[in-house]
Amino acid sequence: MAFSDWITDARNIVFLVIALTMVGGALVVVTTRNVVHSALTLVVVLGGSAALFLMLGAEFVAWAVILVYVGAVVVLFLFGIMITRAPIGRDSVRLDHERRWPPALIALSVFVVMAWSTTLAFGSEQISGGVIRTDAIGDLLFSRYVIPFEAVSFVLLAALIGGIVLARKDPDR
Repeated sequence: MAFSDWITDARNIVFLVIALTMVGGALVVVTTRNVVHSALTLVVVLGGSAALFLMLGAEFVAWAVILVYVGAVVVLFLFGIMITRAPIGRDSVRLDHERRWPPALIALSVFVVMAWSTTLAFGSEQISGGVIRTDAIGDLLFSRYVIPFEAVSFVLLAALIGGIVLARKDPDR
């Protein structure tokens, strides 16, 4: 497929805009010195991944990304920053390392290996089976997998109680 054929499809243009926004946001997340700005830019990147899932027809996964990652994890990051009173401005302690190229080289090599192995494994193979709707996932989750679903909820409850116990201040005796 030629690039001129690829770019004429509107879905590819939307994908390109979302992907470039995600790449730009990811660069801001790892390069900004303000941790609050980094967490808020992470919202843009996670929103872009949810938009890509919506383009793929995986609406359940997209809304799970929005609810779990954007709605919970980023809020948890922001609360952690506020509660610990971490220095967030320009006067904060410098945490950068002088040599930035080794981690950048490692990240680039991991990307190249992942892209090469994915392309080698799947090539131009088409995905068959169509789109699975959210109601089918919900029916399966609450009928066949109800016990593991409830077990995970108890594990999350235990983690929440453990976090509260660790965060509370004991009165001086």
